[in-house]
Amino acid sequence: MKVVLASKNPHKLVEIDAITRKLGIELILQSELGIDIDVEETGTTFEENSLLKAEAVMKASGLPALADDSGIAVDALNGEPGIYSARYGFDETLDDWGRLLLLLKNTEHVPDGQRQAQFVCVITMVTPDGQTIQARGEIHGELLREARGENGFGYDPIFYYPPAGMTTAEMSAEDKNQVSHRANALKVFYDKMKEAGYADK
Repeated sequence: MKVVLASKNPHKLVEIDAITRKLGIELILQSELGIDIDVEETGTTFEENSLLKAEAVMKASGLPALADDSGIAVDALNGEPGIYSARYGFDETLDDWGRLLLLLKNTEHVPDGQRQAQFVCVITMVTPDGQTIQARGEIHGELLREARGENGFGYDPIFYYPPAGMTTAEMSAEDKNQVSHRANALKVFYDKMKEAGYADK
């Protein structure tokens, strides 16, 4: 089944495709179909924004569309940056590294032992025939005070995952794809796909 990924982020395509291909899904970026739309993320939850993006790209392509909305939620910041992770600081001059540094600055006051955080991911697939399949996944860890690791992207270099004894940026892509928030969401998504008859039982 051909499914359009409602994203312009090639990193997400690589991570998601590594898992969805096992479902028999041929995942393509929206840009491959000439779709260039920026969906206004007006939702207040990962679930709402994921659905908004999937619906918009499904309508534009006429094909099933899959959207991922994800971010990092820091307990000591009452869940921030959360759904605003990719726009943290609301400063268009900031890139991924700039937003990472901003988060470090804003958590300088948080003592060791109280720096718990989680990556959250919500995957939504919407089909032209009206089916909606949505799944949520999380990975729990804590924020470091400096970046470690060259892999991953976004906030990975400062997200320490205790079971692995390293940041998600120090993990290999293969290992990360076993435990990440996106992997956990896709595991739930796979089960729901089976229930809906879209995947081999």
